[in-house]
Amino acid sequence: MDYQLRNRTALITGSTSGIGFATAELLAREGANVIVNGRTKESVAEATEALKNRVPSAAITGIVADFNDREAAAALIAEIDAVDILVNNVGVFTSQSFAETPDVDWYKLFEVNVMSGVRLSRAFLPKMLAQGWGRIIFISSECAQLVPEDLIAYSMTKAAMLSIARGLAQTTKGTSVTVNSVMPGSTLSAGAERFLKEQAVKQNKSEEAVASDFFKNVRTTSLLGRFTSTEEIAQAVVYLASPISSATNGSVLKADGGSVPGIM
Repeated sequence: MDYQLRNRTALITGSTSGIGFATAELLAREGANVIVNGRTKESVAEATEALKNRVPSAAITGIVADFNDREAAAALIAEIDAVDILVNNVGVFTSQSFAETPDVDWYKLFEVNVMSGVRLSRAFLPKMLAQGWGRIIFISSECAQLVPEDLIAYSMTKAAMLSIARGLAQTTKGTSVTVNSVMPGSTLSAGAERFLKEQAVKQNKSEEAVASDFFKNVRTTSLLGRFTSTEEIAQAVVYLASPISSATNGSVLKADGGSVPGIM
């Protein structure tokens, strides 16, 4: 399938690994001009080099910005004139009980996960509307609806992203600009891989057994019964980034393996 993304410029925040990197790679393979983002020069350099090696014909650039730093976010916006596709993917999390989560963690999670998308959308959405085409995609999470008790603060930020995306979509009525969200389920990111390795050692089990136990005992609602790959999530993102998704606006595209019960 031709996603019709040649020569479109795409910025993917938090794209040096995980879902962000997989999305950057797939967009590059579809001919988009990709801007990779990460917190450090080293991580951005490694990611851009890896992408260039995997997709030699692609136009890949990198930009460093730590979205916990407002000035760094402002500098990124000042450096990039405009984009056709904005993927608000950057995110951090902390696994703690509600009582043990201090204010500083709530503020950091909100600053990085929510305000990064707010600031970038505020900068680039008007330009998309002016040029007559654009895509903004927020990477939310199944936690927005499932809300694990040790991830309440993180889940709050992911629910906020859904509201922001829907609200921004309202402002695009009658245009060729769309704003949507993707809701991944439990995904085999670098963090998930570390978790599996640590638990395998701790429990004296194989990583496969730990993963199986997770879906039997924790994520019991999953219909897929396994971790999704970052590439599977990237496919959903690239669909929404493409002109072929023109009828999808203000929507939440679930790629959660059926973990969130219900039909909506």
